[in-house]
Amino acid sequence: MSGLRPIRLAEETIAQEELEALSEWMLAGNRLTKAGQTLAFEEEFAIWMNSRHAVYVNSGSSANLLMIAALKEAGRLRNNKAIAAGVSWVTTVSPLLQLGFDVRLCDCDPNSLGIDLNHLEDLCRTDPPALLILVHVLGHTGDMDAIRDICQRYDVVLLEDSCEALGSTYKGRKLGSIGTAGSFSFYYGHHISTIEGGMVVTDDSDLHQLMLSLRSHGWSRDLRPELRKSLADDNGIDEFKNLYTFYHAGYNLRSTDLQAFLGRSQLKKLDHIVERRRFNFELYRKALPDFFSQSGDTEVLSSFAYGTFIENRLETYKHINALDIECRPLICGNIGRHPFWLRDHKQLALPNADKVHDYGIYLPNHHNLNEADIARVAEAFAAVARPC
Repeated sequence: MSGLRPIRLAEETIAQEELEALSEWMLAGNRLTKAGQTLAFEEEFAIWMNSRHAVYVNSGSSANLLMIAALKEAGRLRNNKAIAAGVSWVTTVSPLLQLGFDVRLCDCDPNSLGIDLNHLEDLCRTDPPALLILVHVLGHTGDMDAIRDICQRYDVVLLEDSCEALGSTYKGRKLGSIGTAGSFSFYYGHHISTIEGGMVVTDDSDLHQLMLSLRSHGWSRDLRPELRKSLADDNGIDEFKNLYTFYHAGYNLRSTDLQAFLGRSQLKKLDHIVERRRFNFELYRKALPDFFSQSGDTEVLSSFAYGTFIENRLETYKHINALDIECRPLICGNIGRHPFWLRDHKQLALPNADKVHDYGIYLPNHHNLNEADIARVAEAFAAVARPC
């Protein structure tokens, strides 16, 4: 090892003073399960996103599950066919499979690594789906106007997995707020952390109410009073029985007020975190001019990590790891080449996603890195990595 400070892919975003404030709040005897802090965090996050509604859950994976399940439960989808991003995450795709969708994977754009417009159009034209879930890879996006246009022409509901893109914008709108709903993750190492946690945002009030019910078993107690009464009246349920009546086949995806308390304090630092990550991305881009760098239509980039392509990943990994610098595959490459997918599906030819799978790597980017740290990573990386 180098003897220098390790440079990790992720570092803690929760500061000592936040832990002390949390301890004081806990010792005051406040309720720790979902209550007032959760409601306040949801309201403040929705305001920050410029969205009408937010639903706090226990992970970004649960956020994906919840928004897909709500659309299906609401009868909003005209068939059971869905398109998912080929470069994505397992829990971008697995809720679709678990809920019985016929899923096709869309190749990625060679520049942004998001959805490839030509392949998306071809998939929609040949066998129109009801649903598209895309991923804003490492905080970048492509032409969202063109994607929305394709979705509108083929009557496809658009969902955004924005778990890597908190704070990135497209034409003045934050990613995650452009489609029918968007998901976020607050896991350790993401832009902000609530230890574990996630959020769904939407402007659709009916979908919001349904997600509140599905999040908590399928009961009605979190709903607007008039909706709760309507459900009870329509089903002949009296006030007493309504305390534990389940109107939907729901889940328990709740998080806690303890974590929401942290989320509210983290939210105050988010603008600074976004700016630092954007600045670090530019440092990497300038320090590694011979290597691929993502590009697209992102206006403000809230960079999750610095992704690129090299021929010798294992050699590079071993070299920089010996220097106390972490790196990893670029997300998980082509999701269609993983064992869970191949058990029931044929391997698809997704040329751009395959390049990510075979050559993709990403380097650390977080708000605790400074210019010297980025220079150290870039120097160690460039000393052995071969661009492709």
